[in-house]
Amino acid sequence: MVKILEVIGLGLVAIMSLGFVGAFQPTIESGLSPLFWGCAGAALMIIMYRKMKRKQEVKEE
Repeated sequence: MVKILEVIGLGLVAIMSLGFVGAFQPTIESGLSPLFWGCAGAALMIIMYRKMKRKQEVKEE
């Protein structure tokens, strides 16, 4: 599960970077577009989820 979340997070960061630079220019505007903020929000949620799971594992031990 952890490796899957890491791969998804890496993909989101890559898409976010490409969207910011303007690689998807014909269809999506470059810069701080909704694509950028959506990927950033999803990556942040993955980070928060993993942090919450780590805290639960420490409490159980």
